[in-house]
Amino acid sequence: MQVAFSATEGVWFLVGASPDLRAQIVTAAELTPFCEMSPIAGIFLPSAEVDAVMGLLHLREFQSFLIFATPAVQRILRNENCIFNVLDRASPPVRWRTLSSNRRTGCYVSDNPAGAAPFFYTAIPLGRNFPDYANKDLRRECSSDDACVGFLLEQGNKKLFIAPTLSGENKDWPKLATSANVSILDGTFWSNEELLVTGRTDKTARAMGHLPLSGPDGLLAQYPKDAQGRKILIHINNTNPILDEDSDEHHAVLEAGFEIAYDGLTIEL
Repeated sequence: MQVAFSATEGVWFLVGASPDLRAQIVTAAELTPFCEMSPIAGIFLPSAEVDAVMGLLHLREFQSFLIFATPAVQRILRNENCIFNVLDRASPPVRWRTLSSNRRTGCYVSDNPAGAAPFFYTAIPLGRNFPDYANKDLRRECSSDDACVGFLLEQGNKKLFIAPTLSGENKDWPKLATSANVSILDGTFWSNEELLVTGRTDKTARAMGHLPLSGPDGLLAQYPKDAQGRKILIHINNTNPILDEDSDEHHAVLEAGFEIAYDGLTIEL
């Protein structure tokens, strides 16, 4: 699922670039180019997984924009997959910004900023799984903290925590969720063995870098009971029973105070 946010009127940022990004832009008036200029100023990449980066190719050869990514993700896309070189055809070319773990940074669209930053971002390491297509040398040489990150976005006293992929390895994530006005979280799988029963894989949810929702140490159990902000599940796999509104799992999620994201969901802070 594609996430877009705006801290300044008419200027939008994306979290990830989903394979269906073009369709998402067409159906969202706020993201539609106006007078041949796109309102999309930048994209924060949580990882180099296919469903987080393929949409970049829909934005090629149009106009310059910012891409925020860890050093490892940049290496995967810029050095090892030449198809993403088409992003350099814009005039001026796409501008890459390096994400440093746990460093609060002001976000400016201009290379020569003036005044206060429209918002601040912090990249939070949340998983150690590089995509399967990343080569062995990269896996050995790059920091595993660069594999998958979430984002804490701040403007004034408002905080948004976004974790499209959450492995549970970083034990600090509940603190971030507690401090945020809204948390948008990984709802990929209900159970750890969910995909095993399909016979299509021998990997559990955790082996794929996803903290399952259920279980004594799942996301529902770990989520802070005293957190006051909204908590919304995204990135839900089609095997996840919470998508069935009549299922016990669906009702369990709602009873725990979680929302299930849907296309067109709008949040104002």
